[in-house]
Amino acid sequence: MTHSLFSVLGSEFDNFLFASIGDDRNDMPLSVLSVLARLDIDPWQEAAELARLPRETATQRLASSIASLPYGPSAYLEHGTIAARLIALLPRQANSKISSPGNLLNADERTQFRAGMCMLAVFTAIMLAAQWIAASRQPPAQADTTHASVSSTVSSEVPPPSYSGQ
Repeated sequence: MTHSLFSVLGSEFDNFLFASIGDDRNDMPLSVLSVLARLDIDPWQEAAELARLPRETATQRLASSIASLPYGPSAYLEHGTIAARLIALLPRQANSKISSPGNLLNADERTQFRAGMCMLAVFTAIMLAAQWIAASRQPPAQADTTHASVSSTVSSEVPPPSYSGQ
């Protein structure tokens, strides 16, 4: 059975990651996902880590992340209260399907993924080599000199023939 990496990571933490935190100081809506992404933290990995931590520790960690966000939620919002509400959306550790970020795929799936990536790399290399060979076999483009030589032979002293209409 094959899974895309997103489907393996996505559904268990969707309620948490897509939950609204509020608006930032520019009135743009913030979700947990957007806050973590703005802080350059992998949202799914952080959600898995927070789910493994005790609730109080996870709440403090998330509140700290929210508070450290530049242009984050307005100062009048209580980061601890927001974080506690959001942490409650995480699956409990016992129910968590993801035990650690390194175990997202089983051994067979990791082997298949690596084999697929190797095949993709080989295919890409072959295609690039074929394009390079094809481009190197084409003769260099010649400039169109016929128009330039004809226009240079016409003398500007000879008037063009007049059209008599007959």
